[in-house]
Amino acid sequence: MSQEDTYSSPTAYVYTRYDIDKPPPHPGKEWTRFICISDTHSRRYKVPNGDVLLHSGDLSSWGYAPQIETTIKWLEGLPHPVKIVIAGNHDLAMDLKCATDEQWAAQSGGLLPLKEVEGARARIHSESAKKAGIHYLEYESMSFTTNSGRTWEVYGSPGTPKYALGAFQYRSHSEEAVEVHSHIPPTTEILLTHTPPFGTCDRTRKDKHAGCPALAARLDSGKLMACKLHIFGHIHEAFGIAVKPADDSCCERISVNAAMPDSSLATIVDLLND
Repeated sequence: MSQEDTYSSPTAYVYTRYDIDKPPPHPGKEWTRFICISDTHSRRYKVPNGDVLLHSGDLSSWGYAPQIETTIKWLEGLPHPVKIVIAGNHDLAMDLKCATDEQWAAQSGGLLPLKEVEGARARIHSESAKKAGIHYLEYESMSFTTNSGRTWEVYGSPGTPKYALGAFQYRSHSEEAVEVHSHIPPTTEILLTHTPPFGTCDRTRKDKHAGCPALAARLDSGKLMACKLHIFGHIHEAFGIAVKPADDSCCERISVNAAMPDSSLATIVDLLND
């Protein structure tokens, strides 16, 4: 699996570097354009238009509901007709555990107010968000149909291996980690996770791989043959793309670490509606 800045094949075009004021033209009605972002941390970025916006978590800087509200308002104002969003380890107010789990409270010094967490979760499922095309996924699937008639199946998971204190975390190298990723349906075509898989766009500044081994095993198991696009973030400095060529166990898969802080540009992925 190679890591590259840009990529093209008969079924995919990927752009990580381009003029934000003049992005590459949409390739046409036979294609779906995905705009991929992650780790925006309450910041607003200029992003190109497309058929679908994918946000792979860390909506907020420190997890409080007003910070999540800032990001929701920004997403509501973007023109993409479909916006699919997951949470990340920073998004404390999206995780009910942070308001109800006494073990988490003992480690963190206290629970978040339940009202704040329930409010943040209700807000991202609100009518205003729905009218703006926002779909929030938490260990669940959805499908959508583009204007050109292509239906795509998507799965979103906010889970991340435990590192310090955070939301939606699990113990790495454990049955818990395997369980989290075992629920990704075999029919998934577009996968959003907050964590990278181990060994794919996950290298830290200390030259360590920080991705999830259980997620990597699930992706390499031959049970996700339909997965064409995997979006994640979390490890900001590992921003970039990797491509797994088609073989007997899987179609061509584009993997994108779409973390914005180290790039400031969304990744554009055009997939053929085959």
